[in-house]
Amino acid sequence: MMKKRILPALFLILALILSACGQEAAGTLPDEPYEAVPYALFPIPEDAYVGDVMPFVTEDGELELYYLYDTDHNGQAYHPVWKYSTPNLYEYEDHGMVLNFGLMSDPDPAIGTGSVMQDREGLYHLFYTGHNDSGNGGRGRECVMHAVSTDRQNWTKDAEPVLFAPEGYSKDDFRDPEVFWVEEEQCYWLLIAARDDTLGGVVARYTSPDLKEWTFCGPFFAPQAQYMLECPDLFCLDGSWYLTYSWDCCTYYAVGESMKGPFSVPGDNVLDGRSTVSGAGFVFYAAKTAQMNDSTYLCGWIGRAGLSTDSGTYQWAGNVLNHELVRHEDGSLGVKAPETLKNYFTAEKPFQAVKKEGSVRIKDNSISLSAGEGAFALADMGTRSPSMTLECDVKLDPGGRAGFAFGGSQSDETYTALCLDADRNLIHYEGYEIGELTKFEPGAFTAYDFSLKEVHHVKLVCENEIVVLYIDDAKALSSRIMHSIDGAHIGVFADGCGASFENITIRLPKT
Repeated sequence: MMKKRILPALFLILALILSACGQEAAGTLPDEPYEAVPYALFPIPEDAYVGDVMPFVTEDGELELYYLYDTDHNGQAYHPVWKYSTPNLYEYEDHGMVLNFGLMSDPDPAIGTGSVMQDREGLYHLFYTGHNDSGNGGRGRECVMHAVSTDRQNWTKDAEPVLFAPEGYSKDDFRDPEVFWVEEEQCYWLLIAARDDTLGGVVARYTSPDLKEWTFCGPFFAPQAQYMLECPDLFCLDGSWYLTYSWDCCTYYAVGESMKGPFSVPGDNVLDGRSTVSGAGFVFYAAKTAQMNDSTYLCGWIGRAGLSTDSGTYQWAGNVLNHELVRHEDGSLGVKAPETLKNYFTAEKPFQAVKKEGSVRIKDNSISLSAGEGAFALADMGTRSPSMTLECDVKLDPGGRAGFAFGGSQSDETYTALCLDADRNLIHYEGYEIGELTKFEPGAFTAYDFSLKEVHHVKLVCENEIVVLYIDDAKALSSRIMHSIDGAHIGVFADGCGASFENITIRLPKT
């Protein structure tokens, strides 16, 4: 009689041990209906794209985003200025075109980036780049142009350019004027991307008492590192001064002791992604700042996908993309999801998850995974909603690889990996499957030192194929993940390491 009881008892003990070790039974979550949504967070014009953004905050506290309107069929003349406005970064009004390009005989058959400002008398000014490949009779291909308005919708151009490049500077690389009033000096400043014959790419400075007569003051910032420093912007955040500029397919920043500088470049001065593919990796570009309702936003665009989807390469121009800036105690800048989005994603989605691969433990709203070298563990949380946020706390082994997986539907069982890569100290996505992460070099990435914290707070903001990952109010990686849409599931994984994803919360827009 005793022997008959040994086998059932052993099975009971084994089941208890497996449960204590977190061995979940593998399962499958059914596919849910999926339908793409109109872009509310990342607007894009119909059959066109958003190029360089020129933000302006109105007296009523609305953000206006003037931008270069780009298409796949630009002619010899291109890039008129169009405009969006928003009170909260999730409700946008499309105002259409506000400034057209000129004739081929004008200095501006192509329009380049500039800035919108209001003078002390209340008149609005748009300073912008005029570009004409004919060279404007030897004066140079690029110049500063000017238009005025009383309502910011109807603009009147000056017939003649405001400025051409001074002696000692490239006549063909002179663009992106940023104009603002400086109370301390009782004059206007104009910062511009220029190319010094000796120093290379610089931000040059002009001053004016009246926005008409301009005095050249020489280089304002000259790191001698990039060919050009496009779309310069100067701003103050919590008492510190910063200068942003763009080149190498990404936006950089420098830190100043005052608004006059000098400005120094931090060791890591990139806040969003970049690409290893030269000239084809516009992950987040041409960003300028706007201060609205006590928050400072970094306003730019995410490039449209390259010739192959999920390759980590992006072409020039795409959708609007705004980050909220954070100043850290050491003076460095960070980015986070705009706080206003909490008023948009107000419905919490019930948490569910099943084991798909390897050692997985699921408890409440948390998932723990463990995988040996050469293997991975994976949990599936069901169909990714077309518009959603996912927030959680992540802990992974030193030198480990973990992150978020997309795929696993009935129509496509494979999973690609948005990777928190503590082995390389990078966050990256380029369409690699989980098992391929060690086989290839990252394509689109942002650097991040995972040793700085034991537990990392991560937030995903997703709308259609755009997936933006924020970590620790420090960095972002913006991606287009085609493998995450059309009914694909979202999951979490650990590759050759242990990792935990705790306090997982998914929120959707209220319907």
